[in-house]
Amino acid sequence: MSETPTKVVVDCSTGITEVLPLTEAEIADMETARLAAEAERVEREAKEMAEATAKSALLKKLGITQEEARLLLS
Repeated sequence: MSETPTKVVVDCSTGITEVLPLTEAEIADMETARLAAEAERVEREAKEMAEATAKSALLKKLGITQEEARLLLS
């Protein structure tokens, strides 16, 4: 397994800086946040793909290009 992640703790009143290993709970929180961010990214990409597919299908159904649709809407 790789090294334990660390955090830097600075005591502003004394100026003392410490590098401490993360606790198991902090590591678990980081992993939970990473997984949530990954799920959000996948969901966003799926939504973008669905919108692009729908747009392409509509343009094909109308028999016009994207540029022609842009001209119609301007």
